[in-house]
Amino acid sequence: MDEYTFTENFNNQGWPSKTYLCYEVERLDGDATIPLDEYKGFVRNKGLDQPEKPCHAELYFLGKIRSWNLDRNQHYRLTCFISWSPCYDCAQKLTTFLKENRHISLHILASRIYTHSRFGCHQSGLCELQAAGARITIMTFEDFKHCWETFVDHKGKPFQPWEGLNVKSQALCAELQAILKTQQN
Repeated sequence: MDEYTFTENFNNQGWPSKTYLCYEVERLDGDATIPLDEYKGFVRNKGLDQPEKPCHAELYFLGKIRSWNLDRNQHYRLTCFISWSPCYDCAQKLTTFLKENRHISLHILASRIYTHSRFGCHQSGLCELQAAGARITIMTFEDFKHCWETFVDHKGKPFQPWEGLNVKSQALCAELQAILKTQQN
């Protein structure tokens, strides 16, 4: 992705209307992890302004995973860097996927928390996803830098954090911890 698209959509200070999901896959072999570079990339949601049927980024990603036919006798870790945490419906579909695919673990690192749903159901969706084994965290400076270096066509430029990145990440981390802790009690 280009620099502008990354900064516009992953800057944790803003409210972009799009969702981008960058992903990496590793095969777990004992204590070793083997990166599978052929399963690395990014997807974005398709909105009403797109020629294709509207679809959230997480659902496009699930479609990709299914098309890979990962060996059920191996163990894999999927790491997703996403500009918005999953909505309730996407969290439900990811939860179902994890329950059906015990050979796959999922780590979601979100730039910001999606809260546009009635009655706080986004919170219960995230909690159910965590209960299914997903690890859900907020992106830190190091995560944004990793995304920049791995998924952005940055033309050799180093990652330049935006003002307030760390403070906002810490606040979102506390908010996410409160959401996930609430459901554990």
